[in-house]
Amino acid sequence: MTPRQATLLSHVGAAIVRAVVATLRVRITDHAGVLAPDAAPVIWIFWHNRLFIMPHFYRRAFGERPGAALTSASKDGEIVAAFLARFRFHAVRGSSSRRGVAALIELIRLARDGYNIGITPDGPRGPRYTLNPGAITLAQKTGAALCPVRVHYASAWRLKSWDGFMIPKPFSRVEIVIQPLETVAATDSEAAFEAERARIEAVLRCEQE
Repeated sequence: MTPRQATLLSHVGAAIVRAVVATLRVRITDHAGVLAPDAAPVIWIFWHNRLFIMPHFYRRAFGERPGAALTSASKDGEIVAAFLARFRFHAVRGSSSRRGVAALIELIRLARDGYNIGITPDGPRGPRYTLNPGAITLAQKTGAALCPVRVHYASAWRLKSWDGFMIPKPFSRVEIVIQPLETVAATDSEAAFEAERARIEAVLRCEQE
């Protein structure tokens, strides 16, 4: 796929998202206090299949505060990166299988520069609702808190993809619940790291379908 094709698809995708979101009845509950104008930057984590509304939600809630998101280094990731640019997000390309170290270094730099970071921790290819270790490592390296976000669509289409990607139906209700911030402890063993990873995964797994 050429950059021009990715850009064209991103324009179409962004237009569809904006059209659908304009009809939704969205309720936001902030248990973390991150919507306050002086809130410190955090690492947002939410499941991959809830991604549809999140770029629009971020811009609505945070205005011009800088945001970055981790996307795959694959061809599909190129489309996602172009799509995120429509919402003024800086896309960091990489995953556990490609450009993982380079992506982590860039995310650390952006977090220290005051960016909010968005990660779908079961992406880019799953398993669904399994938290990959990248978000835990990033939190430990930067000292930034993790901000779990739960998104519930009252009525949605579910695609036949690995994650069961959800597209809310027009005029339906959407609940966005920002959970209390989670501080990731420093760890000195694989077992301790896994305990932290499993703890954060359990927080996100308390998700309504």
